[in-house]
Amino acid sequence: MFANFATGFGGKGRLVSAAEALPGRGEAIPTAEKHYVLGTPLSGAIPAGHEEAGFGCGCFWGTEKAFWRLPGVFLTATGYQGGHTPNPTYQEVCSGATGHNEVVRVVWNADVVDFSDLLKLFWECHDPTQGMAQGNDRGSQYRSGIYTSTEAQTGKAEASREAYQALLSAAGKGTITTEIVEAVPFFPAEAYHQQYLVKPGSRPYCSASPTAVLLGDFPGADYKLPATVWENYDWSQNHCVLFGPVEPIEIPRNIAD
Repeated sequence: MFANFATGFGGKGRLVSAAEALPGRGEAIPTAEKHYVLGTPLSGAIPAGHEEAGFGCGCFWGTEKAFWRLPGVFLTATGYQGGHTPNPTYQEVCSGATGHNEVVRVVWNADVVDFSDLLKLFWECHDPTQGMAQGNDRGSQYRSGIYTSTEAQTGKAEASREAYQALLSAAGKGTITTEIVEAVPFFPAEAYHQQYLVKPGSRPYCSASPTAVLLGDFPGADYKLPATVWENYDWSQNHCVLFGPVEPIEIPRNIAD
């Protein structure tokens, strides 16, 4: 049912095999120590009661801002997943010779926000039918992808994909090309890519091209965030995350209680 986007593309639009990939390095690329907005450490153990997953929605600058604003999110970090080269650099990933995707690692408090809520944001914030591209960006590093950390997350992601495809088809949209992969390593991106859009002198850029199709209920969904949260995102407008504030969204006390 879902398109096989790993074939039929030339150059950077074709996923390299492990044998073709660059060798990489044994040491991690230097990155930032703390989140520029949330103040949480970019490395270290995940707190109890928290989960993590990675999301690829095109250029990771805009994707990260969309996710760090969600209530209950403890940490976001830009980086690379889904490829073969250990500890790749940004230039290596952009060459298409590592097989990696530009992703955002999200760590969240499972008592406040469910994986379902993150999946809703993921599907709605970009166009998951574009194959090895998103908006004006072209290349295997811009493909749509969900990188889960548990079997339960994988099942929920696949169920949401089925549901979203039905909605896209009903709206006359194309076939989803999103890959869903479990338990693949995350390699942090360089320090200047972390929370890029909020830093002084940053270039206001986001490649995401949302379809304006909203995800509703699906098997296994357990939404925890109130409807007021989603009023902060306008998916009818391309690159809408550029125009919103950078601060995390607050849930009104009367709703939170």
